[in-house]
Amino acid sequence: MIRINLLPHREAKRKASRQQFYALSGLVSVLAGVIWFAGFTYINAQIDRQSEKNSFLKKEIAGLDKQIEEIKKLREQTEALLARKQVIEALQANRSETVHLFNELARQLPAGVYLRSIKQDKQKITLIGHAQSNARVSTLMNNLDSSPVLERPELIQIKAIQVGKRRMNEFNLNIYLSRHTTGDTGKGTKKPGGKP
Repeated sequence: MIRINLLPHREAKRKASRQQFYALSGLVSVLAGVIWFAGFTYINAQIDRQSEKNSFLKKEIAGLDKQIEEIKKLREQTEALLARKQVIEALQANRSETVHLFNELARQLPAGVYLRSIKQDKQKITLIGHAQSNARVSTLMNNLDSSPVLERPELIQIKAIQVGKRRMNEFNLNIYLSRHTTGDTGKGTKKPGGKP
C-alpha cells in the first residue's frame, strides 16, 4: 500500500491561505485608508466652501444692515419734513384768522359793550368786558351766535361793578372759532347747530 504524506501539501495550502489573508487584510487596510482620506478631504472641502459662503453672507448681511439704517434715517427725515410741511400748511391756512376774528368781533359788538380782554386757546376764545346792561350782553351773544365765523357763545359770569361813578356789568364769556379755508368767505356756510 502506498502511503502519501499530505502534511507538506496542507502546510503549503495553509501558507498560501495565510498569505492571501494578509494580502487581503493589507488591501482592505489600504482601501480603508484611501476611503478615509478621500472622505476627510471631501468633508474639509465642504467645510471650507461653507465657511466661504458664511463669510459672504455675513458681508451681505452687514451691507443690508447699513442700508436698513440709511432707510430708517431717510424715513425719519421724511417724517420730520412732512410734519414741518403740515405745520407750515396749517399756518398758511390760518394766517388771516386773527384778522377775521377782530373784524367779526368789531362787526358783532353792539353799542354800550366794551371788551377788556381777548384770550384764544386753539379754537376757544374767552372775552372779558363791560356792558351798560344785561340786555347788551344778551344782544352781543345773539350777534355772536349768528356770526359765520364764531359759534356757541357761553356766558360764564356776569356781575355788577362800579367803574368810576357809573354802574356797569362785567361779563366773561366763551365763544368758539369756526375754522374756514382761505378761499371760504363765510357766507352761505352752515355752522354745526344748523344755523347759516
